[in-house]
Parts: sequence; C-alpha cells; structure tokens
Amino acid sequence: MASRRSLGILELERGLPPDAPRPAPSLGSLRHPDTFECPIIFETVPGAWVENVVRGDPSLELPYVRAAQRLVGRGAIAISSNCGFSIRHQAAIAAAVNVPVVMSSLLLISTLLRQLPSSAKIAVLTYDSAHCSEDLLGVENAAQRGRIVIGGIEGGEFWHNEMKRPVPATSVASIESDVEKCVGRLRTAHPEIAAILLECAGFPIVAPAIRRLSGLPVYDIVSLCRATVAALD
Repeated sequence: MASRRSLGILELERGLPPDAPRPAPSLGSLRHPDTFECPIIFETVPGAWVENVVRGDPSLELPYVRAAQRLVGRGAIAISSNCGFSIRHQAAIAAAVNVPVVMSSLLLISTLLRQLPSSAKIAVLTYDSAHCSEDLLGVENAAQRGRIVIGGIEGGEFWHNEMKRPVPATSVASIESDVEKCVGRLRTAHPEIAAILLECAGFPIVAPAIRRLSGLPVYDIVSLCRATVAALD
C-alpha cells in the first residue's frame, strides 16, 4: 500500500545486508520519526555510495531519477536526499517528477545571501570541502561567491566511517566535535560570518549545539524539508 502525503528521502548505499537492523536514528536526523510532522519514506539509490556521490558520477543520474519516481509512486509529496552532493541531480529529478524536489541544503545559499548585509559572509560546513566546488553553490556572481566560505570535516572519524562498507555508526559527540572545530576555524579566519549552512545531511543532529556555540542562525536539509512540506499542507 502506498504511503499517504509522505516526504520521500533518496538514500545512499550503506552496505548492510538486507535483513540487518539499522542503528536507531539520532534525534533530529532525517530518519528520526519526530523530525517531521509527516511520514517519511525512503529509497536507496542503487550504486550511490558516499565516495562516488561526493566526487560526482554522471552515471548515477538515471538511478536517482528512477528512485525518485518510485518514491512518488509510493505517495511522496516532496523529494529530498541524505547527501548534499546529490544536488548534482537536482535538475534531472525535478524534471522527472511532479512534486517539489529539494536535494540539498545548498539550494538555500542564494536566499541566505540576500537575507544578510552585503558585508556578511555565510559559512558552508561540508562533509568534504575538496569536492564542494563552486558549481554546486548556484551562485554565478563572483562578488557574491566571495561571501561564501567553505569548511569541511575531512580526516575526521565521521568522514572515514562514511567511506567504509558497511558504514559504521558515528557517535553524535564525535560529529559535534568535528563540526565545532571546523566552525571555530572558519570564524577565526572570517569574523564576518553571520550564518551557517550545514551541507551534509548527517549534520542536522548537531545543529542545536552549533547554534548554542556560535550564536548564529544555522540552516540545514531538515530546515529546508520542513519548509517545503509545510508549504504543501
């Protein structure tokens, strides 16, 4: 039976046996039942692993599109993903389904730039800064791009764990530590930072801690999905 009025999430491969239980979702994560006011349904994109999605693999576009279409067939009223680098497939998926598509929190960048004074900067916290390239930001104006500063957690425990097959769980405390250190480095180098955008869909579980630490507004894929679903009520 198809789910009714659900948020559909496209997921990466985890390398777990089909009958293996998944770890309990953390509070605030895309998978936690209390994160959204509507049901959530999931489709794993065949062949979509962290390493090839982060680096960019054009051959994944059709699997992403087909998985999104399956979600719509099951009752999804909006489509998102659990990897911000899936934004590469935003246009193809949006063209293939008849529901709103928000593949990544990176879609918020242009809006956030316009919310802030021209002297302010936005910090983008990403899973891997080496691959969070300008073409993913959706900002063509060079002066506006100069207001975006990018920092990643590459080399940390979460970064290493997500590359493994199967993917082991990483503690909230470990992720929080990596993200807090990255925020600290960016704010020291760029005191003009006035907002933080979490690219990685694994980071919303530490967003409350980052808000408390920084005193700044913090946006993520959960923020975007909530706004998208609320607009459909």
